[in-house]
Amino acid sequence: MPVPSPDFKKALKRLSEAEKEALLLRAVRRDAELYETYRYELVADVTLAQIQEEAADRIHELFNLAVSGRLLNRSLVKALRASVQEAARARRITKNKQLEVDLLLYVLRQCTDNYSGQFDSVYDGFFNATARLAARLPALVLKHLHEDLWVEYKPELDELLEALHARSKSRHLKFELPRTFTVPE
Repeated sequence: MPVPSPDFKKALKRLSEAEKEALLLRAVRRDAELYETYRYELVADVTLAQIQEEAADRIHELFNLAVSGRLLNRSLVKALRASVQEAARARRITKNKQLEVDLLLYVLRQCTDNYSGQFDSVYDGFFNATARLAARLPALVLKHLHEDLWVEYKPELDELLEALHARSKSRHLKFELPRTFTVPE
C-alpha cells in the first residue's frame, strides 16, 4: 500500500469540495471493498450487525449455490477458501477481529452441519481444509480477542474439534489438530 507523499497531500488540499467528491466517487466505483469500508464508516444506517449478516449471506451462497455435484469435494474446498476470504474482507471493512472469528465459526458450522458426509469421501481435500481452519481458529481467538471472550468461544470450538476428531481421517492429518480449545490461565 503506497504512502501518500507530502506533495500529494498538498495537492489534495488544493482541490475544491466538488473535485474531492468526484475523486472519491471515482475511487469507490473502482474498488468494491473501498466502497464497503466508506459505506460502513460514513453511512449511519450501516451497522456491524448488518455487515456481519451480509457476509454470512454471501458465505451461505458460496456453499449452497457454488457447490456442484460432479466434483463436490473440489467445489467444497473452493467454497471454503472463498468463505475464509469473505470473513477476512469483513474484518478489513469493519476493523473488527471478533467479526472475523464469528464468521469463521459460521463457516466451520456450515461444513460440519451440512457437508460432514463429504468428510468420509475418498478425496480428503475438504476434510483437510476444514481441519486446518479448525486448527487455526483457536490461535486466532487467543491472539485477537480479549481474554474475557475466550471462555465464550470454548464450548463451540470444543464441539467442532470433537466432531472432526470423531472422523478416522483425523489420525492421518499432516498437522496437529487440537483435541480441545485450551484457555490459558
